[in-house]
Amino acid sequence: MIVALLHRLKEIPRVVHRLSVMMNPQVVFVLGGPGAGKGTQCARIVENYSYTHLSAGDLLREERSRSGSEFGQLIDTYIKEGKIVPVEITISLLKKAMEETMKADEKNFRFLIDGFPRNQDNLQGWNRVMDGKADVKFVLFFDCGNEVCIDRCLERGKSSGRTDDNRESLEKRIQTYLQSTRPIIEQYEQQGKVRTIDASRSVDEVFADVKNILEKEG
Repeated sequence: MIVALLHRLKEIPRVVHRLSVMMNPQVVFVLGGPGAGKGTQCARIVENYSYTHLSAGDLLREERSRSGSEFGQLIDTYIKEGKIVPVEITISLLKKAMEETMKADEKNFRFLIDGFPRNQDNLQGWNRVMDGKADVKFVLFFDCGNEVCIDRCLERGKSSGRTDDNRESLEKRIQTYLQSTRPIIEQYEQQGKVRTIDASRSVDEVFADVKNILEKEG
């Protein structure tokens, strides 16, 4: 009986480890220029696979318009200027959203994080806050030419009501993306963690490539 009890005690760390691995959110970062189709493709992925889509931009916009938000005015200023919101705010919103999703249903542990990390500061902040708390599986990179991105956003702006879907803001956002986000994609490329898709094609053609990648990755 004592031997059996000792054996069970030895098993406890393994069980705890297995639970902690299960409880870690599995993250795919979704990156690409404004208008590359990240949101559209994420919606398709959610329909067909067991992923929860978290858009850093949408979370910030929701917080910006939430009554009584301590960050609202600050976020508003940054977004209007086409600048990147301080990393602490973005990560706290992402972390809260993941925790709430997994609390509601522990089976929902796979996340598409769209539009993050956008710069070195974002990446360092993520590594600092989320190290050991989330596993980044790979980066899904929607590669699309600047003019195609701008045209798509201007078209979207006719119905989206987004104040940043205008040419002036878009050109600032493209420059911010090229200077700040592309180097992050290159860093992940060096780790062999980037899956690149030509996003200048139709939604269906792009999604066919997305499906191949997700099925290969498991």
